[in-house]
Amino acid sequence: MGTAVAGVRPATPTDGSATSVAPALEAEDLYRFYRAGEEETRALRGVSLTVRGGEMVAVTGPSGSGKSTLLACLAGLEEPSGGTVRVAGRRISHRPESERAALRAELVGVLWQTGNLVEHLDVADNVTLARALHRGRRLARPRPGRAVEDLLAAVGLGARARSLPSQLSGGELARAGLAVALANGPRVLLADEPTGELDSATESTVLALLRDLADDGVAVLVVTHSATVARAADRRIVLADGKEVAA
Repeated sequence: MGTAVAGVRPATPTDGSATSVAPALEAEDLYRFYRAGEEETRALRGVSLTVRGGEMVAVTGPSGSGKSTLLACLAGLEEPSGGTVRVAGRRISHRPESERAALRAELVGVLWQTGNLVEHLDVADNVTLARALHRGRRLARPRPGRAVEDLLAAVGLGARARSLPSQLSGGELARAGLAVALANGPRVLLADEPTGELDSATESTVLALLRDLADDGVAVLVVTHSATVARAADRRIVLADGKEVAA
């Protein structure tokens, strides 16, 4: 079993814009089309899903099935051509990019397979930067709340806080990326192939961390090709040709 991510709880809205019964993540009838000249690619064709806090959901399917496009739309990184995405009851789709970015920083953590870290900053400063970008503050003014050191200890990197990304192993990089994704206490964690380049032992460690997050109330959605990750999820959504199909 991996290190429990104790105390990494999702932020609670204080503006009354979402109720406690609202799903952490909700997508309704998502479509995404790409056009190049006369050619049109239908990456998503009417995908709907709901993920509640405390739940871990795996999205699986062959390459080209629309998994990464779905994750990008859920995170507000891409606008769906049709349909709606809500996070904690707040619509993140069909807004100006600046508004989507603000909601994403407040409510959503995104964990990529690679590229989560700024290479010239150490692990602790990567987490601090994520918080500073959210709050619009300089690095010298840390965000109140859970200490960076405590967050790194929770993902098993307490002794590596001052290490550069180039000095970390593959498993440590995955855990550092997870710490960055959790920097602002998101309600939802979206992970894109988080164990894709890891050996089986390290995959188990990262998977245990994701499971612990869900158990702590975070809604976790993982895009994966890994059968191990899919089995560990509470349920599975299977995509094929941009549509949900029977598991």
